[in-house]
Parts: sequence; C-alpha cells; structure tokens
Amino acid sequence: MPRTRTLLAGALLLLAARAPLDAQRPFSGTPEIVSALERLNVTASALMIAAHPDDENTALLAWFARGRGARTAYLSLTRGEGGQNLIGPELGAMLGLLRTQELLAARRIDGAEQLFTRAIDFGFSKTPGETMAKWGRERVLGDIVWAIRRFRPDVIVLRFSGSARDGHGHHTASAILGREAFTAAADPTRFREQLAWAEPWQARRLVWNAFTFTREQEREAAALAARIEIDTGAFNPLLGLSYGEIAGLSRSQHRSQGFGAPERRGTLKNYLVHVAGDPARNDVFDGIDTTWNRVAGGAPVSVALAEAAARFDPRHPERTIPALLRAREAMAGLKDPLVAHKRRELDEALALCAGLWLDASAGRHSAVPGSEVPVELAAINRSPYPLALLGVALSGMPGAPSFEAGGKPLEHNQPLRQTLKVRIPPDTPYSQPYWLEKPHGEYFYPVESQTLIGLPEGPPALRARFRVRFAMQEVEFERDVIHRYVDRVSGEATRPFLVVPPVVLALPETALLFPTPRPRRVEVEARAHAAGARGELRLETPPGWKVSPASAAFELENAGEQRTLVFEVTPPEAAARGALRAVARVQGREIASSMRALTYPHIAPRAVFHPSAVDAVRAGVAVLARHVGYVMGAGDDVPGALRQLGCEVVLLEAGELARGDLSRYDAIVTGVRAFNTRPDLRANMRRLLEYVERGGTLVVQYNVLEGGFLAGDPRATDFLGPYPLRLGRGRVTVEEAPVEFLQPAHPLMESPNPLSASDFDGWVQERGLYFAAEWDARYTPLFGLSDPGEKPLH
Repeated sequence: MPRTRTLLAGALLLLAARAPLDAQRPFSGTPEIVSALERLNVTASALMIAAHPDDENTALLAWFARGRGARTAYLSLTRGEGGQNLIGPELGAMLGLLRTQELLAARRIDGAEQLFTRAIDFGFSKTPGETMAKWGRERVLGDIVWAIRRFRPDVIVLRFSGSARDGHGHHTASAILGREAFTAAADPTRFREQLAWAEPWQARRLVWNAFTFTREQEREAAALAARIEIDTGAFNPLLGLSYGEIAGLSRSQHRSQGFGAPERRGTLKNYLVHVAGDPARNDVFDGIDTTWNRVAGGAPVSVALAEAAARFDPRHPERTIPALLRAREAMAGLKDPLVAHKRRELDEALALCAGLWLDASAGRHSAVPGSEVPVELAAINRSPYPLALLGVALSGMPGAPSFEAGGKPLEHNQPLRQTLKVRIPPDTPYSQPYWLEKPHGEYFYPVESQTLIGLPEGPPALRARFRVRFAMQEVEFERDVIHRYVDRVSGEATRPFLVVPPVVLALPETALLFPTPRPRRVEVEARAHAAGARGELRLETPPGWKVSPASAAFELENAGEQRTLVFEVTPPEAAARGALRAVARVQGREIASSMRALTYPHIAPRAVFHPSAVDAVRAGVAVLARHVGYVMGAGDDVPGALRQLGCEVVLLEAGELARGDLSRYDAIVTGVRAFNTRPDLRANMRRLLEYVERGGTLVVQYNVLEGGFLAGDPRATDFLGPYPLRLGRGRVTVEEAPVEFLQPAHPLMESPNPLSASDFDGWVQERGLYFAAEWDARYTPLFGLSDPGEKPLH
C-alpha cells in the first residue's frame, strides 16, 4: 500500500467547495440559547478515551453534552492515518487531516469537544505491546495525562476494556494507558514538565462503556456488576431529537470510513462499568457536586444563572442579559480554573441573547508573505439591548492592526463596519496543520510546543478580538478571520484565511517510473497565488540522472494562473532510485512547495503544503497489456501508475460497463473497493465474466466485507470472481513478514516480470488484510504469509 497518494492540484481555488458546517450550527435560535443557559449552571465534565476517529460512542457523547449539560470531550489517541478511505484518494497524513475535520464536524453536532495525542495510526495491530512499543508508551501516556490535566474531567470513560476482546492492539492500548493515566494525572512526580501550564488532577471515577453492538453483548453488559445503566435513546424535547438520532447525525460525518449510521429512535441502553475511583450506584455523577457550590464563592453565580434560565423569554432573549451580567460579575475574582471556561461560555451566551453578530472577513482567501490584505470587521446588535463597540484588535502576526471605536453605540440591527489593512510580514510561515509542520516518522508527530499538544487544530493565521460594552461591563469575543464569499450555486460560504507561497509547484505523480533508459518528458505545473509572480524553475535530479533544460522561466500575471513547464529527464542505464525536486526562484526567494487540498462538502476545506519532490525509479518493467479499462472505486492512483508503465487507460463508467465493447481491452482492472462503491459494477459482473470467458484478463483489487454493525450491503462482495470466493477478516500486520511463494514455477511468477522476495521490500502499514477465507478448488493460491507464531494465510 503506498504511503502517499496523488498530488492534488495546487490551487487554493480548489478550496472553494462550500463548507456548510463551518457556517451553520445543528441547533440554533431558542434551542441553542436555552441549552447554553442550562449548561452554564452545570459544572460537571466527562472525557471519553479511545484509539481512532469513529471509535467514539456518539450517543453517549450527546447524552453527556446535550442531555446532562456537562462539558464533554472525546480524546482520540490518533487521527486515523492508517484507516480506509471510501470517498477519495487520501491516505496517511492527508487521511488523518480529513478524519480530523470529520471528527470536528461530528462534535459540532453532538456537542462535545475534540482532543488528540501525537500518536500516529500505523494500521492494524494485533497486540497492545506492539502498539505501545511503536508509539512509545511514556510519550502517549504523557499526552493522555496532559489532556486530563488540562480538561479536568470528573468522569473518564474508556471506550474499550483493555482486554483481547477489544479486537485491535490500538483499542486495547487506549484502555490500558487510560487506566494508568487516571492515576498518573494526579501524581505531581509524573510528567513534571507539564506543571508549568497545568496542575495535577484526579478524576472522581473511571468507567468502561461496555460493548453493546449485538444482542448478546447487550445481555452480557446488562448482567455486569457495578454498572450504571443509561438510556441514550431518551428524547430531548427542546432539540426535537433523541440522543440516538443526534448520534446518527454525528457518526455519519465519518464518511471517509463509510460509517453512515441510522438515526435510532426509542430506547438505546448503554452501560458504564466501574473500573477505578469511587464507584457510582445510581448515576454516573454520584457524589460529584455538579453545581457552582463546588467553587469557593460560587453560590451567587448559581443564583444569577438560575434566574437567567427561569426568566428566559424566547421572543425577548435580551431580557436575560441583566441576570447573565450579574453572574459574570459574581465570577470576577473566583480562582478555580473551571471559572475561565465558564466565563467564555457565559460571554457567548450573552452574544446569543443579544443576537450579536461579530465577523472578521479577509478580502481574499489567501495572502502571500510581504503582501497586504483587507479585513472587514462587522458588528451588528440585533436586539434592543444597548451595546457599544469599544474596539477590535487583530492578532496572529507581528504588526497586526487594531482600531478603537471609542464606545460607539451599536444601534439596533444597524451594521457597524470597519476595514483594516493587514500587512503579512515577509517571514510569515505558510499556513500548515501544526502537527505536520515538521517531518514525522511512522508512529509519532514531533510537536514540541506543549500548549499545542492535543488540540484538534492550531491557531488561525489571523484572529479578531472584539471588545463590546454590556451595561458597565467590557466583554471580549474572539473570532477567527475567515474569507466570506458567495457561491453562485450554494449561496454564502466561508473558508479559512491562509498564508501561502507566491507560487506552488505540482509534479505529475507521487512517484515516477522509468521502465527504460530512454528520456522521459516530465511536466511541472507552476500556479500563482499572487499576481505578477515571475521567476525561474529548475528540476533537481539525483546523481547520474540528466535533465534538460537546466531551468525554465515563467511569468504568471494573475492569481490562479498556471503554467506547465516541460523538462526532459534521462535516467541512468542501470537500476537506480532518487528524488526529483522542483524549485522555483521568485523575487530572490526559493520556493519548493506543493499543495494538497481537501475539498469535501461535509467538512471545512483545508490545505497542506509539502516539499515539491517525487521519487524517481529506474527499473526495467515489461508490459503485455497495452489497452486497459479501469473501473474506478473509492479512489486510487493505479490508472496513473499503469500509464507510467506505458498502458493506454480508459476509465469505464456505468454505460460502458453495461453496453460497451469490452473486447477492445487487453485487460480490465477494478479499482480499490470498487465492489463496495459501484453498484453498476456489481450489476454488470456477468458481462465482465463473459469477457474473461472469451480470453480477456480481469484483475480485481482490494475490497472489504460489509454488513453487520458496520452497515453496508453484505452481498457486495459475493461475486468477485468466476467461482465462489468469500472474503474474511484475516490480517498479517508485520510489514516485514516473509512471503512464501507457493507456486514458484507458476506463469504469473515468471511473466511478464519475474517476481522475487525483494518485490515485497518497503511495504507500508500491514502486509495484508481481509484475505479470502474460503475459495473454490479451481482457484490457485500463489502466496503464503503470516504473523509470527500464527498459521499462514494463503
């Protein structure tokens, strides 16, 4: 499995896809305000811990956050880099970024927060020992302890049991480390370096959310001792949904995993089993003061907040503001760390009750270092409550401007606008996910800033701080600077404001194959992010390789304009490997950056900058099939790889599969997970088998079992070949596991290219997964492989 996938086009114009979840909230108006008011008077908190995106129990998160009003978070030890992708070509770090955004989309629905450690999902692991050895036990434990100390949960919920029944070494490790962190977080001698920013914290109890995926598991969980039963199917009349329905909406954001989920209605039992700390008898918060009485001096806050909730009028929410201001005044001087978070919640509740709209929108979606960008600030008081704007300050880079409004009144529903010119300092770094700023290995991200560790995202390029006067109190509100625009089809949309290179460079593939020593044409695309970008581009080659011309000049008059520059690369005669690196010199500055964009409708668009380099491989390869039909599945780079081998590749759509002349193809290849994603392929399998009967070659690539609690059609993979064959869930997880050649003299082992053990060197992630479990005797197994101490899989 390749470590990276196709380099997406390098234009920020690709980020124009609408991201509705950034601009919309799942609940708004009265439900949002009432929920905010009720939550203010609850001081409870809960933290769920598991290994991957999609491991979380979204129904339980919704029950904690939207049902009990507790501050709730999900700590995923990884960002899911080693998982599957049903909707596109991203794998590895790019998949981790995609799944991070899917988690954030899910949290906006179920109401929880999202946290991470620096561990990388390296694929399936059969043992927690292997998992912790690769991650570094103390490193990941330290990150969990850090999350607990910063979040300060009353209750910690383990999603897994810490036993072999968890089914994955990462899962089991998350529970083992979670148990250890429960105690270590309270020990001032553990991870002392964290104490400069956080205090030791002892959660009141640790529980396991017992498995209830099947009826049998439900019966087992219901029979466990020391358990608390929760009905997460309860209906919330304020929101108009049960927590099971909210969970379905939330979990369905995991689209890259193909985890669309039902919105379950009716009773949905969950069981929390005691693991450590004080046992609970009737309620998960038994013995925990969930009111303001836990904070010294907090009683007046509670009284004021109760009054605010009791007096709320949905047609006049502004009448609640005076009670909220009394609560805010009562919070002043309280020392408990809980108060800072609650004050931020209260301030946002003030904005909701006043219908206060605060916005900071950059005039462009991106800017290059050394340039200037306008930022329009807007403040609208959509209530009759008297407010005044004191000023706005931008932050995020040196010299960011501000303006003083002098207490200008915000008249009812009258926008107050001000535009500031922001000069981007020449040495400003490009916008980049913080965990990808430095090169990383296979198992852990090298994030050095303690305060960034655990955050789902880093700070934005620019942020605006609005100071607004409510009566005699000054209230600050922070808003990210975004770019707000109108899409002609979708309407108003937003996307993040980014600092970008003046030019990005795109090479055609993530790897270039030279099957012969003949020169090959290599195209490099230069795309401008700023008008008037001009310079020279060169292609650096490994020793022994030649390139012509030595450099090529380019001039791009407008932002978004692109130019393709052509080089001729000659490899050495013998087998060789190295890196081709594209470098542009623009206005005295060398740029060697490419850009990959994430543009899916269910997440906010994001971009990542990578070195503009590719692997170049000189290896003699023979090809017999010249005309290849390809049935694209979930997304992969195989068509491009076939073209590099010298094949002419045609992508086969539904009409061609149903009615086209298949005999013109030397071979037909079905893409990764094509049978999982293409009903038209399954419907026309009979035609493909007839093509095989007439002498055609059909290659079926990786597909997975469906059905069960993972959803999907269990019949999707029933007809992968001409004779019965059933997929299983067997895996070989050791990447270096030796491969046994069961039929070394078989024609496929010798022609058109001889295969040897060296062809399996450099494998990434797992050796193999979802092997066939049963097959007809007319199939011939060619390979055997196994993890240490296990029976070989053929």
